[in-house]
Amino acid sequence: MRVACEVNGVAVVREVAPGATLLDFLRYDVGLTGSKEGCGKGECGACTVEVDGRLVTSCLMLAAQVEGRRVRTIEGLGEGHANLLHPVQAAFLECGAVQCGFCTPGFVMAAAAVVDACARHGGRAPTAREVEEGLEGNLCRCTGYQKIRVAVARGVEIAAAECSRKGRDGAARAGTPRTIRKGDAR
Repeated sequence: MRVACEVNGVAVVREVAPGATLLDFLRYDVGLTGSKEGCGKGECGACTVEVDGRLVTSCLMLAAQVEGRRVRTIEGLGEGHANLLHPVQAAFLECGAVQCGFCTPGFVMAAAAVVDACARHGGRAPTAREVEEGLEGNLCRCTGYQKIRVAVARGVEIAAAECSRKGRDGAARAGTPRTIRKGDAR
């Protein structure tokens, strides 16, 4: 079965098995290994990616379901941002919100959704409840979550500063996607 979609701004066309998950498609067919399989049941959040701007657990979604859609992974999150780091990625580094790193891609994707929503609303800080709801479904066995919460708040600050510097909301993406076929250089 042929799947054609956009992954991180690049048009991708691949042949996949009918039952292949989006996670397997991204990791093994496209070569983007940032998203992790933690549970294979959609309960841990390690495989979280965006499809058409909405967070999904890629271990539960079939690759065929992204036909004609836009997918953004942890590898593409920083596109268009300073130092190619999304404000949340920069904040996670600055705040030490990483331990073993296995759950980090999912947490960063979820936290980026919270920060981007705040940036679209004038850079206001998210409420504690909004942070908790935004991170819901992401599990970490190493931390007490406090540094992750602090990193989300710091990500909002970085995003607000970035938006004021650029004079835009930080959410717009420009450019025409390139087409990459299996076997092409990534």
